[in-house]
Amino acid sequence: MKIAFIHNSYMQQGGEDSVLNAEKRLLSAAGHTVVEYLRNNNEISGYGALARATLAPRSVWAWDSCRELRAFLKSEQPHLAHFHNTFPLISPAAYYACRKAGVPVVQTLHNYRLLCPAATLFRNRNLCEACIGKAFPWESIAHACYRKSYTASATVAILLGVHRALRTWTTQVNAFIAPSEFTKEKFVQGGLSAWKIFIKPNFVFPDPCPGGCAHLALHGEYAIFIGRLAEGKGVHTLLDAWKLLDGRIPLRIVGDGPLRKELEASARKLKNVYFHGSMVQQKVFETLKHARFLVFPSEWYEPFGCAIIESFAFGLPVITSRRGALQQMVENHVSGLHFNPGDAQDLAAKVEWAWDHPKEMAAMGCHARTKYETKYSAPHNYDLLMDIYQRVLKGAVMQSVHADPQKADAKAWGAAPQSHGPEHPA
Repeated sequence: MKIAFIHNSYMQQGGEDSVLNAEKRLLSAAGHTVVEYLRNNNEISGYGALARATLAPRSVWAWDSCRELRAFLKSEQPHLAHFHNTFPLISPAAYYACRKAGVPVVQTLHNYRLLCPAATLFRNRNLCEACIGKAFPWESIAHACYRKSYTASATVAILLGVHRALRTWTTQVNAFIAPSEFTKEKFVQGGLSAWKIFIKPNFVFPDPCPGGCAHLALHGEYAIFIGRLAEGKGVHTLLDAWKLLDGRIPLRIVGDGPLRKELEASARKLKNVYFHGSMVQQKVFETLKHARFLVFPSEWYEPFGCAIIESFAFGLPVITSRRGALQQMVENHVSGLHFNPGDAQDLAAKVEWAWDHPKEMAAMGCHARTKYETKYSAPHNYDLLMDIYQRVLKGAVMQSVHADPQKADAKAWGAAPQSHGPEHPA
């Protein structure tokens, strides 16, 4: 099978890029051909005055990307197009190019951009669902939700409003992939039909610790945080908890982001807290080998936690906030511990218990490794992905609408017509 990966990457590589690269390696290893149409936000820094002036309207309808994509599809003739991100240089207009070329479309829902201009459902250190289900997300403009800019927020709000009115995500996308049950539920709440969203979690490939078990959790030298140092990640709560622990337990913080300087300043008076900045994946894995457990304190609705499954692969249990997909991924007292989001005192108590009960945590680490093998490994993920692709290629996703005409997308999303994409052999 030939699959076209279509993706707009950000200036700094993130989780979406990692997932795309992992899927590309997985499919290629299985003998499939992956071709890519990629744009990168670094292009913007080289724009002249005219290109900058047209960036906002092109975010809504990128005529340049559409032109390039039509030529790409004609040249490559893929069986299917798998989108990871279209914002801002590719735009949802790319779906129409695929439709015209007769190429079915799958879109992975890495974040909440279709529901929330900020893509996080989080504002001012609090959850925010004000724009879910709205035909036009006015409140996002009033609160300057995207990049704290009224102009930029208006651009994204117009993008969402226009394509909701056009029913783009209903009529031009054959199937969506959500990384967790919780993420799927949020998009159903926002108006997408449940039958059109498939759950396929992210995965770690190749296995970084074949046969690994919880001996790491038993003899680990420190607790570890891995993630972006940004609002919603709960790092302020993490440092507040370590202040209560008074340096008794070593903590390593791996990652970078806009809050790094602020967080490092807050941690200067704390004992046993070390910032390591960004690391390449292999270095992250080496650091995990010497950890006792991962702390994942996010306060926003994480669609998925890649650091969690990386820890599971090494047989490390996870202490996570009781929020969204995280509490679905980590079973309390089975593969880790839960604490109340934003509650530094509760987090400190759970960390202290975990440090003082290594045998119990090691047993949870064994469960974590088993969960990785059964749910987050490459073979399981490949089966899920191929099932989704086959359903789309055979038209089974759209056919379900005709089997039950009452299954129409709610609110502003519109109803899905029959797919006009050809049925390609696998």
